[in-house]
Amino acid sequence: MASSLSLISPHSAILRTPKTLNLRTHRPLCIKARTVPALTQDDLKKLAADKAVEYVKSGMVLGLGTGSTAAFVVSKLGELLKSGELTDIVGVPTSKRTEDQARSLGIPLSILDDHPRIDLAIDGADEVDPNLDLVKGRGGALLREKMVEAASEKFVVVADETKLVKGLGGSGPAMPVEVVQFCWKYNLIRLQELFKEEGVEAKLRMEGDTPYVTDNYNYIVDLYFKTPIKDGPAAGKEISVLEGVVEHGLFLNMATAVIIAGKEGVDVMNK
Repeated sequence: MASSLSLISPHSAILRTPKTLNLRTHRPLCIKARTVPALTQDDLKKLAADKAVEYVKSGMVLGLGTGSTAAFVVSKLGELLKSGELTDIVGVPTSKRTEDQARSLGIPLSILDDHPRIDLAIDGADEVDPNLDLVKGRGGALLREKMVEAASEKFVVVADETKLVKGLGGSGPAMPVEVVQFCWKYNLIRLQELFKEEGVEAKLRMEGDTPYVTDNYNYIVDLYFKTPIKDGPAAGKEISVLEGVVEHGLFLNMATAVIIAGKEGVDVMNK
């Protein structure tokens, strides 16, 4: 019986189908940048206040201003007294609300009668022009502010950049004039007539349905200028000679330095 042989050629090759490659796809990398929150107006005021307090030394008699910016100054002084970084300072407040704040922080207080010479006053401003002349008193404390700051060896103003103007009186908000309650309307009309050519509108300041009353029991007539005051000293003199006018909000040639806080930092302007 013949045998059958199965021969395999040495040259034959077995071909295998390659496995499918499993390639991983990657999503594009996405990096989110955190945005730095913009400084608020209160942030800027606090920056200016902190800088101003650097002028304060232990043992000084200080004029304490009134208003939102000045409140940051008083608050910082309270912190430094509590920590012991400042000692033996005496504050002369320019309003009842500043007095209340300072007392709550343990700041020793006095009055001009007992301390007629003040080493340094720090206060805010409603407008600051390139000559460092000011409009103040929109917070209603212009009479006491002017008395205390005029008695100060140095007067440092703190403000944010929105208070910078090319000329006083024309930025929109009022330039205040404090008048006695007696015949206030008579003086309101006279003040409006005084600046008739400038188109000034005079309004009695109100608090709700009743006239605003200052710490000195007076009224305030707010003058709204459409354009900047051309001659500040002359305007101040013309206002002051009116009988029944107590004080005006033009603070001229009084500031020794102005600290302005802005988005780019803090600038100090000196006389």
